[in-house]
Amino acid sequence: MATEEVSKPPNLPSYPEMILAAITALDEKNGSNKSAISKYIESSYGELPQSHSSLLTAHLARMKESGELLLVKNNYVKPGPDAPPKRGRGRPPKPKPVLPPGTVLPPPRPRGRPPKPKDPLAAAVAKANKGLPRARGRPPKKARPAVSAAAAAPAAEGAPAKRGRGRPPKVKPVVASDGA
Repeated sequence: MATEEVSKPPNLPSYPEMILAAITALDEKNGSNKSAISKYIESSYGELPQSHSSLLTAHLARMKESGELLLVKNNYVKPGPDAPPKRGRGRPPKPKPVLPPGTVLPPPRPRGRPPKPKDPLAAAVAKANKGLPRARGRPPKKARPAVSAAAAAPAAEGAPAKRGRGRPPKVKPVVASDGA
């Protein structure tokens, strides 16, 4: 039975209430530091848990983050009514444009890269059905039309024949045969 009475938490107000009461009661011009708040709570409330110092530190940090207290030169102060609201981390959002009533905005674009298609073959088939704009690589040579001997003669007389690419083939001398 004795262990039940010891394990029961004492009838204490919550730590934020005790902290705010300590700052109000101490009423120092530049605020109250952590040790002054701790001493006030120990003298006023008597039975405190053994983890009082860590609990006090945690609650002071939480109250500072939430904006209930301000930390100025290692002293905790209650923010006044004319104090600016606490800003969050990062860049503040851009102001929203004022639009006339009844104006419908399009839905905002989703963030990030668009997702890949579920079936990659479907995208390839759709592209093939649409028709590829151009084949990859160098286009093939166009076939030359066949030129008859009669049509080639005027071209050989007036203008030189167009040479192809690369080194021209070696010209072999015509050998007359002596077989009569």
